[in-house]
Amino acid sequence: MLYRRFGRTNWQVSEIGYGMWGLAGWTGSDRKETDDSLNLAVESGVNFFDTAWGYGEGLSERILGELIKRYPDRKLYAATKIPPKNRQWPSRPDSSLKEVFPADYIVEYTELSLKNLGTEKIDLLQFHVWEDSWAQEDEWKEAIQKLTKEGKVDAWGISINRWEPDNALETLKTGLIDAVQVIYNIFDQAPEDNLFPLCKSMDLGVISRVPFDEGTLTGTLTKETVFPADDWRSTYFVPENLNSSVDHAEALRADLPAGMTMPELALRFILNNPDVHTTIPGMRKLPHVRSNVSASDGQKLAAEVVEKLKEHRWDRSPTQWSQ
Repeated sequence: MLYRRFGRTNWQVSEIGYGMWGLAGWTGSDRKETDDSLNLAVESGVNFFDTAWGYGEGLSERILGELIKRYPDRKLYAATKIPPKNRQWPSRPDSSLKEVFPADYIVEYTELSLKNLGTEKIDLLQFHVWEDSWAQEDEWKEAIQKLTKEGKVDAWGISINRWEPDNALETLKTGLIDAVQVIYNIFDQAPEDNLFPLCKSMDLGVISRVPFDEGTLTGTLTKETVFPADDWRSTYFVPENLNSSVDHAEALRADLPAGMTMPELALRFILNNPDVHTTIPGMRKLPHVRSNVSASDGQKLAAEVVEKLKEHRWDRSPTQWSQ
């Protein structure tokens, strides 16, 4: 496993992190298999774990807390998120800060996450949604500065809404945010335009989420794929999205380098960018851990492959189903 400096925090984080959303809202989760996968990840060098109170109303945080206790001799970075008070994912442009992140609510959920994790301090606490129109409001600023001063949070981050990589730029310029989490993959290359250059200039940590485009970039979806009604993906892969996603994946398949799978290419595309410090694929099964961590070997993509992948950029706009 290779490590990268996580912006001005100076943390050395594994370039392959662990996304823990799959522990809630996705079908097929098995607790023993989950714990085995988490253990293998740690033993393989993964030290960055991304969770949220919203993943099973604290269940995912508690699972991470138990993992941290199992490895007292390892520094495992816990990144979690405050859910929006109005429970709207993503936030809407007309949402007010008081509806989503009032000061007392920020404090309340910091305490809840601390209890779930069983730690004295949260390494990285992120806002699970965000609107850049809140950038200059004092309420969130005062709350996070208070919690930092009290030693309850080490660093603060924003998880940027899907397909809105510019919807945090002014907030980052306040200097109060240490890291961003954004969708970045072979299809979603827009963060390269404005977000990554700003983060680089301000020395902010960058987390790439959704490296496999919710599964499209594994190459396993077909236009006949159906998810159970209680699986989040059933509301995301509506026919409009599923059909076009499969079409884009099939177009990419024609440009796969010899001997490389689509999931491997997806991870190597992200790791090829030095502006990204860690990416957080979901890894609920042991084979997923093994294959994902194997991409962290320092081997860069050939220049001609990188150029070809630029042609697969797919700029999308938020919709009712994109959440």
